[in-house]
Amino acid sequence: MNARSPISTESQERLARLRAALSDTGFAACIVPSSDPHLSEYLPQRWQGRSWLSGFTGSVGTLVVTADFAGVWADSRYWVQAEAELAGSGIELMKMRLGEAQPHAEWLAANLPQGARVAVDGAVLGMAAARALSATLAQRDITLDPAVDLIDTIWPDRPSLPTGAVFAHEAPFAPRSRAEKLALVRAAMQEHGANWHFVSTLDDIAWIFNLRGADVSYNPVLVAHALIGPDKVALFVADGKIPPELAAQLAADGITLAPYAQAAQALAALPASTTLLIDPRRVTFGLLKAVQQERVKVVEAVNPSTFAKSRKTEAEAVQIRATMEQDGAALCEFFAWFEGALGHETITELTIDERLSAARARRPGFVSLSFSTIAGFNANGAMPHYRAMPESHSVIEGNGLLLIDSGGQYVGGTTDITRVVPIGVPSEAQQRDFTCVLKGTIALSRAHYPRGIRSPMLDAIARAPMWQAGVDYGHGTGHGVGYFLNVHEGPQVISYYAAAEPWTAMEAGMITSIEPGLYRQGHWGVRIENLVMNVPAGETEFGNFLKFETLTLCPIDTRCIVKSMLTVEEIEWLNAYHVTVKTRLSPHVSGAAAEWLATRTQAI
Repeated sequence: MNARSPISTESQERLARLRAALSDTGFAACIVPSSDPHLSEYLPQRWQGRSWLSGFTGSVGTLVVTADFAGVWADSRYWVQAEAELAGSGIELMKMRLGEAQPHAEWLAANLPQGARVAVDGAVLGMAAARALSATLAQRDITLDPAVDLIDTIWPDRPSLPTGAVFAHEAPFAPRSRAEKLALVRAAMQEHGANWHFVSTLDDIAWIFNLRGADVSYNPVLVAHALIGPDKVALFVADGKIPPELAAQLAADGITLAPYAQAAQALAALPASTTLLIDPRRVTFGLLKAVQQERVKVVEAVNPSTFAKSRKTEAEAVQIRATMEQDGAALCEFFAWFEGALGHETITELTIDERLSAARARRPGFVSLSFSTIAGFNANGAMPHYRAMPESHSVIEGNGLLLIDSGGQYVGGTTDITRVVPIGVPSEAQQRDFTCVLKGTIALSRAHYPRGIRSPMLDAIARAPMWQAGVDYGHGTGHGVGYFLNVHEGPQVISYYAAAEPWTAMEAGMITSIEPGLYRQGHWGVRIENLVMNVPAGETEFGNFLKFETLTLCPIDTRCIVKSMLTVEEIEWLNAYHVTVKTRLSPHVSGAAAEWLATRTQAI
């Protein structure tokens, strides 16, 4: 008889406390989203209630608990991980497909009795999500109550707000001043007819005010809200986080600091005849309900800063290219060590993380990793969001494929790269899969496209060579990337699962990943990822066109390639890319790293 794991036992005990709270308050169910008051992707510890309750640590997923059911809705990127982490907890994995909006709402509508009440913490529920939830549940006369935080009542040692200090992102790494950025935001506010604008998203706030922090793992942001008026700004942030000298600089730009908890009060105190601009996808129901909408007009639109920060200036692009050279040099150093040590030292997936992180840390401008390194050997590489842990990881030995997805935060940019390398002798099937994915990467990297095209529409270009081979992958092809900000940012996303909305239009200066993959569950995984930037490709009688400049600088391992599967054009692209990689990285490496670079950039 196997003993239950400590995690599953804790989850069962916590679920019992939540069910008792449901019974005491008369609720039929509780929804626990993966969210915080800023609708962040990566959460401070205080708002990791879903993980605390269920034991499932994936970054995306929704927990629903009733008196006799508990389930986590997660997409295919997390299925293997969720099945392992939920085992023994009494919580079911509810498999959802990418692109499904709110299948948990449909489940609740189908399984709860008419007239039931559902609890959710409105402080962490997006306005748009609340509307959709309410509409689905109302069809069965089920009420969504966003006024109760049941998690808070059962989590006795819940973490407090993060307390890390905030620092300024300064020139030359921040070429535009905060005064310039505020002027840009206010101009957009005027276009919408608004004289006030409320911002909750942490990367928008960090960008607007040229501030950075360490409140969220891997993302250099600070927990704060901002209320921007015609000539003044209130920045709601915990006491003591802004050093006095920086506070004085902010004051000189018309920015007043206020306690974090007073954001709702400030919204409630907006004067009559105010027109307030908010992004319904980026502000919570709990905060917006504070607005006295009988006297304040609310205008809904995408945050102007979301567009502005996605379009990197040429001055920022200069810094980003220099950062890519430093990051590429770190990778050369790592891979030179790795290939030299393989077969002579014990190397595990954990070792890879340690060595690669150390190589990046030695580079100028490095601040932190941009996400938790994914190093997956063979079957582990088939899990797109796999993470090696001390209690569960693989030794790199034998034959197969090693997938490494990693990135860094530098003062001059954010990096994200995936490479797959052969261990021993890869099989013919593994080489075919690798080449198939490479064809997808090359296809999209070579594309020209009209300025303003909706980014999801580009997805099929990368998938076409793979579809032709009868294979596919269950995640998007590309996500936007910030400038010393979040490794995932909008508004653009290259994924046919996403709606081709007007705000997803591709514009010059946007940085996006290109990362098709192919996963043989239980066997191996392949993903090849570069970051690219939209740059002008000329104007014709048919309009303005864009193309991608590949920013990432690291060899793609040619030992995994079936050359006969590549066209002449694909081979030319790969060889030209490797010439660029060698030329750009050679000044930054020496010794074994330089020798490795020369070997891995040879033409095929």
